[in-house]
Amino acid sequence: MENKSSPLSVGGVAPVFALKDQDGKEVRLAEFKGKRVLLSFHPLAWTEVCAKQMQALEQNKATFDALNTVPLGLSVDTVPSKKAWADHLGIKSLRLLSDFWPHGDVARAYGIFREKGGTSERANFIVDRNGKIAFVKVYEISQLPDIGEIMDVLRGL
Repeated sequence: MENKSSPLSVGGVAPVFALKDQDGKEVRLAEFKGKRVLLSFHPLAWTEVCAKQMQALEQNKATFDALNTVPLGLSVDTVPSKKAWADHLGIKSLRLLSDFWPHGDVARAYGIFREKGGTSERANFIVDRNGKIAFVKVYEISQLPDIGEIMDVLRGL
């Protein structure tokens, strides 16, 4: 990893946040109490691996619903960029959150902001029903997260 901080650990309290999604609607982590939340950080919209990462979340909506889990995609892109990207990818249900301003604030809170490039790491955090971090994995920037692994972790929680 490029930054000096390290990602938050399993068992810690997930930092709360309020960010706008691709439709400009505010999303608060606290609104999902009683459900699990997958925070799927990706460095930038409009890149191939990030597109595949978000499409995998969209394509697995029924499985996430069955596992009482809300997937959220987060990056430092602006709301209009997220909207155009979601439309381009055909994303209808997945909420893509803009961590644009204060720039990378949520990525910083989760310990995965890359100062040099001004983006987040590629990372997945699963927040349990009580707001605690149940799973953390940071990937190589070029690595597509394995959706099967995430589903296996969710089934095991």
